[in-house]
Amino acid sequence: QVQLVESGGGSVQPGGSLRLSCTASDSAFRNFDMYWYRQAPGGREREFVAYIGGSGVTTYADYVKGRFTISRDNAKNTVYLQMNNLKPEDTAVYSCKTREGFSDIWGQGTQVTVSS
Repeated sequence: QVQLVESGGGSVQPGGSLRLSCTASDSAFRNFDMYWYRQAPGGREREFVAYIGGSGVTTYADYVKGRFTISRDNAKNTVYLQMNNLKPEDTAVYSCKTREGFSDIWGQGTQVTVSS
């Protein structure tokens, strides 16, 4: 089963930037559809952030459009989420996801905190 490992989270002030990475253990990564989701504190439901297909097509949630960019480097089996102009409401645990067969595969998540 493919494994996903995220990195790049941290604490930034409003208006700052972070780049998250998610590396897959499977060399077939180039064929994977990859997603970023986030879960804010306080028991809120996990919500979709961005998607990138194996062909490179991308989709974004309205609340990050224009600020976040998803990209992939198939040579490194890695998908990135560049986050600019961060807002306090972007504070959450960010997780990447792919699908293997009929199963969702999640990484462990990485914390992003936006606070002054």
